[in-house]
Amino acid sequence: MLQESKATMGMIPNMYARMVNSPALMRTYTVGYEGFRAESGFTPAEQEVVLLSISHENGCEYCVAAHSFLADKMSNVPGAVTDAIRANDTVSDALLGLLSQFTRHVLTSGGRPSRAKANAFLAVGYTEVQILGIVLAIAVKTISNYSNHMFGTPLDEVFASRVYHA
Repeated sequence: MLQESKATMGMIPNMYARMVNSPALMRTYTVGYEGFRAESGFTPAEQEVVLLSISHENGCEYCVAAHSFLADKMSNVPGAVTDAIRANDTVSDALLGLLSQFTRHVLTSGGRPSRAKANAFLAVGYTEVQILGIVLAIAVKTISNYSNHMFGTPLDEVFASRVYHA
């Protein structure tokens, strides 16, 4: 699994180097992460907003930094949006702000979003498939965020420009 990571990403993230100690955990994370990226129905920018919002809510310094870097360099998330999520401020982009708020609500409600918030999410054009995509993202981020908490995973140098302290 680490060789595959190095081949596709050009590196072995510190997070992976720790998670691989439980091959079942690493496989579950990888399949879920790839499934979220490929089948959630979200654009790359929306995907990053979801993953960053969950990581911020969970207080995962490693994942907030990594997803901030990915938002900046690969997913074309406006810097002001990423910075607002990191600071727990209002997101200026209404749609991405709603996505971040709803994602956090699904997480903090234990998967029991209010009907009103779910309806508001659906009313702007999101779908039930995307709600399930958020559930998948929460599952994946639970694996990575909790693993990083337990091991105090040091931040990779590549993400250092977006270091974050909860």
